[in-house]
Amino acid sequence: VQLQASGGGLVQAGGSLRLSCAASGAIFSINDMAWHRQAPGKQRELVATMTNDGSTYYADSVKGRFTISRDNAKNTVTLQMNSLKPEDTAVYYCNAEGVRVRGFARTADYWGQGTQVTVSS
Repeated sequence: VQLQASGGGLVQAGGSLRLSCAASGAIFSINDMAWHRQAPGKQRELVATMTNDGSTYYADSVKGRFTISRDNAKNTVTLQMNSLKPEDTAVYYCNAEGVRVRGFARTADYWGQGTQVTVSS
């Protein structure tokens, strides 16, 4: 199973970016798909997550500005980021939890490579 993230870049404060992540492989199901971020000198933090039945969670710092969505049929997750602030600058990672691979009973968690988001003031 591999997760491929894309969509990062440089944007001015107040602007928008859309991150996408696609999981590939012999995937039967995925429980939760999420976005995390890590700013320089800080710990990685959870930004938003969506369960396979559509429930969502957002960090307080992004509520009202970011929207997570997923396509269960395509095993993709996106993060629409609006009203970006300089403090949103970080490397963003997508994450798939509880991934069940076809033919295997156990589940595992996977991470994509990070994508850099830089918000200039």
